[in-house]
Amino acid sequence: MDTTTGFVCKKNDQPDKKCEDYKVRFRCSHPYCDDEACWTQWFDRDDPSGTGDWETLTNLRNENPGKICPKPANIEVVTLSGNSVIQTGEVIYKMDTTTGFVCKKNDQPDKKCEDYKVRFRCSHPYCDDGVCWTRWFDRDDPSGTGDWETLTNLRNENPGKICPKPADIEVVTLSGNSVVQTGEVIYKMDTTTGFVCKKNDQPDKKCEDYKVRFRCSHPYCDDGGIR
Repeated sequence: MDTTTGFVCKKNDQPDKKCEDYKVRFRCSHPYCDDEACWTQWFDRDDPSGTGDWETLTNLRNENPGKICPKPANIEVVTLSGNSVIQTGEVIYKMDTTTGFVCKKNDQPDKKCEDYKVRFRCSHPYCDDGVCWTRWFDRDDPSGTGDWETLTNLRNENPGKICPKPADIEVVTLSGNSVVQTGEVIYKMDTTTGFVCKKNDQPDKKCEDYKVRFRCSHPYCDDGGIR
């Protein structure tokens, strides 16, 4: 699963000799974009102070009339610090385009849920056109203690290129693999610190070479890529 070959799931590699039916998309520049679809703004209506974190479509629509399309094509969920659901390791009760998102405290070993935010894939005019991605940054190589793509250093080396309060962070290897695919233990990956992979945290004492980008508003956008 990479940007060179594409995606392949082989039945013989699976314990049950079956593959799910997958769909793929690619990050490109115009004119290859799906301009009919876009992401809504992020929503965070609930805190995990009660029975869990309930970001349901019914409640979100009631509290944000006209902001979410009738039939979203996809849902994306991350913690407020930018970690994916997979990274948290929590058991998720619901995460789909019909119900929305629910994390129940009683489903977790420690009886706690992270605080999540959600957004939905819709068509215009439900788009969050005020935000976009910066360009990719790769300031460090993992030749020292690890790969340090911290916001402090990135801002010092790229003045005016990153907004004061990024809404999200995305991290991939230079070959296009996600953090989850690498299987590496990540020390930091959020919109406050940035990204840090330490060699000493890895079984083989090595880190991949990563690049990062941040979700900002104009004029910090990389207008060569889709939002």
